[in-house]
Amino acid sequence: MTRTVLIIEDNPGIGELVCMQVADLGMRAILVTRGDEGLARFRQGGIDLVILDLMLPGMDGLAVCREIRSCPGYVPVLMLTAKSSELDRVLGLEMGADDYLTKPFNVAELAARIKALFRRVDAMAARASDSSEPEELVAGELRIDPTRHRVYIGESEIDLTAREFDLLWHFASHRGRVFSRAQLLDAVWGYNHEGYEHTVNTHINRLRNKIEPDPADPTYIQTVWGVGYRFMD
Repeated sequence: MTRTVLIIEDNPGIGELVCMQVADLGMRAILVTRGDEGLARFRQGGIDLVILDLMLPGMDGLAVCREIRSCPGYVPVLMLTAKSSELDRVLGLEMGADDYLTKPFNVAELAARIKALFRRVDAMAARASDSSEPEELVAGELRIDPTRHRVYIGESEIDLTAREFDLLWHFASHRGRVFSRAQLLDAVWGYNHEGYEHTVNTHINRLRNKIEPDPADPTYIQTVWGVGYRFMD
C-alpha cells in the first residue's frame, strides 16, 4: 500500500522539493501551505507521516504538532525549521515531534530521515504482534511496558515522547552495554549523520529529567566519559 505524506510548508520552493523527494521514494505527497489547513487535512485521516515546518501562517508548527499528538493513533512527525537554537529543537521535541531537520538540508538526508521513521513504524507494528516480546522490563523503580508503550516510576506513569520511549527501551534492553552517540543514532533513529550527535544529548537530558530521581546524578542512564552512555547494570 502506498504511504501518504502530508507536507505542511509555506515556502513554495522547499515544499516542491520535499514533494519531489517523497515521490521519488514511491510515496504520495500532499502539500498544504497553512498550519490550520494542514491540521484540518490531517484530521481527515489517511496520513502516514507529517513533514511540518515550524514557522507557518494560520497556526505555527508547534501548535499543529501538539494538536496532532492529541489525536488518537500514532503518526510520525518530522519537523523542519529555519532556526538552529537548542531551544527550538527542544520545543519541537517536547510537542511530540519524532525528529527534526534544520534548513537548509540535504535531500539525501531528508530521504534517510523519512525511511528511518517508517522503519520505526514498522518495527513498532512488529513488536506489537510479537507474542515472544517480554511484557515489561524492570529496573529498580522503573517499569517499561513495550506492548502499550508506557513507562512507570513506582505507580506513577511517566509521559514520554515516542522517540524517548525508543531510546529508553534500547538502553534497558542492553543493560550495562556502553553506546556511543553515533551508535545510538544508528540504532534508535535509524541514521547517522555527522554533526547530529547533539540530537542524542538533547533526548538523553530530557529523558533523565523525566525518569531520574536526581538528573544531576543519574541512576539509570549513566555517562561513560569519553565514550558514551550505558543503562544501569
